[in-house]
Amino acid sequence: MRLITAYNPPASPARTRPADRAPLRVAAVQQSWHRDPAEHRAALMEGIRLAAGEGARVVCLQELTLSPYFAVLRKADHPAPAEPEDLATGPTFAFAAEAARAHGVYVHASLYEKAPAPDGGDDGLGYNTAILVAPDGTLAQRTRKTHIPVTEGYYEDQWFRQGPADDAFPLVKVDEANLGLPTCWDQWFPELARAYSLAGADILVYPTAIGSEPGHPGFDTQPLWQKVITGNAVANATFMVVPNRVGAENGLVFYGSSFIVDPYGRVLAQAPRDEPAVLVADLDLDARRDWLELFPFLTTRRPDAYAPLTATG
Repeated sequence: MRLITAYNPPASPARTRPADRAPLRVAAVQQSWHRDPAEHRAALMEGIRLAAGEGARVVCLQELTLSPYFAVLRKADHPAPAEPEDLATGPTFAFAAEAARAHGVYVHASLYEKAPAPDGGDDGLGYNTAILVAPDGTLAQRTRKTHIPVTEGYYEDQWFRQGPADDAFPLVKVDEANLGLPTCWDQWFPELARAYSLAGADILVYPTAIGSEPGHPGFDTQPLWQKVITGNAVANATFMVVPNRVGAENGLVFYGSSFIVDPYGRVLAQAPRDEPAVLVADLDLDARRDWLELFPFLTTRRPDAYAPLTATG
């Protein structure tokens, strides 16, 4: 597995005084799905081991970490529909907790969470949920995907319901950093990145499953995907950690290209499109402070003019 490192963060161009916080070392593991569950867990564990060996404090894994990307098909058309799992007792939490304890790191993972509908009934859906497990194996935070794609090859509305609006942007503290844990399709929405930034997020982690477009085989969306996430990083002074899948599954070819970008839009580390990799980077947390002091996006907002953003008609 290729190891790509970015230590000694680049200088913060807007810095006027020394940083108050030490850098945080984070990692993103880019992996393909293996049909054999034991082989798949071993491949992920190897990525976590490599990252921990480099001193990463947080190791981030791809969307739907232990499973194939089943939403490529509608549920009714799927030959072996996936079953949601219990967050606390299911295999994803168990794997993340085992890895966290074994390597003494925070492990971020993603799962298809079994949960009743908001009215207490059964609508046949679950949540697309990101979790962060602490080094002692306890759950530090969980966040349910806010935006759900409805498009060819990514039929997530057949599997997932939207995360609750009243619990959309929780943060979790790791050392001196505030992390937000949205998921994949959320990365296209500037409103979400802004909401997290207003809450004080230093880092957003986007577990991702994105690749080819079945109805548009000649359209490579990778450059657009990376540009919009990078733009949201700049506009909101947040680091973005984006672990994507790689490899082919059920007609989709995931384009990898996992990356870590800073609040100035500088790509600190990037994985290739076509092979597993581990990215490890040091994040200069106070680059956020410096950039917002020079370009105070958050304090010069005009919420009184933003009513059209909440219109649904």
